[in-house]
Amino acid sequence: MVVPLAMVFAIFYFIVIVPNKRQQKKVQEFLDNLKVNDKVITTSGIFGQVMRLDEQSVQLQIADKVNIKVSKAAIGGYQGQPPVVEATTNP
Repeated sequence: MVVPLAMVFAIFYFIVIVPNKRQQKKVQEFLDNLKVNDKVITTSGIFGQVMRLDEQSVQLQIADKVNIKVSKAAIGGYQGQPPVVEATTNP
């Protein structure tokens, strides 16, 4: 009785938890390596260039003389490359 339950937990662990941890590590490395002048896209689809980095936020220039401040977690990837952060959709 215990062995099948342990096997189900092990399968769940390797199918769900391990890939999720890998993805989180990849996203954290991406956010840690952001630097000024990187061209990025947010998870909501806004294209911009990094002008300033703070601990939890990023200032993006989205047009001439137009800067916005967004959460670092809202940065989805570099422009022209596959997204690092998968955008979530609500059904």
